[in-house]
Amino acid sequence: MPVAARWFRVIAFVEAVSWTLLLIAMFLKRVLHVETPPEGGVPIAGAIHGAAFVVYLLSALWAARTMKWRIGTVLLALAASVPPLCTVVFERWAHRTGRLGVTTRSRRTTPAAAAPSKG
Repeated sequence: MPVAARWFRVIAFVEAVSWTLLLIAMFLKRVLHVETPPEGGVPIAGAIHGAAFVVYLLSALWAARTMKWRIGTVLLALAASVPPLCTVVFERWAHRTGRLGVTTRSRRTTPAAAAPSKG
C-alpha cells in the first residue's frame, strides 16, 4: 500500500476520533453543564479537531493525486470531512473498492455454486 494511502487511512481515523472528542465535550458543556475543565473542554477538543480536519483535507488531496482518483471520488473524500465520523466511512469504502491501492473484495471469478466439485 502506498505511503499516501496508509497516511490517509490513519488521518481519517484520527479525524473521526477528534470529532467524537468534540461531540463529547459539547455534550458535557451544553447538556450536563460541566465547566471543568473550562468550557467543558470544548476549546481544547475544538482545536484538536480543527487541526485534524485540515490535515485530513490535505491528506485526501495527497491521496487523490497519488492514487489518481477521479474528481467525483475527490469531492466525496472532501465532503466526508463535514459530517461526524464520515471520514472513516469514506476510508473503508475507498479501501474496499481499491481506491487506496488495494482491494479487499474476493478475487473469485466463478460463483461458489458453479465452482467444480472436488472428488
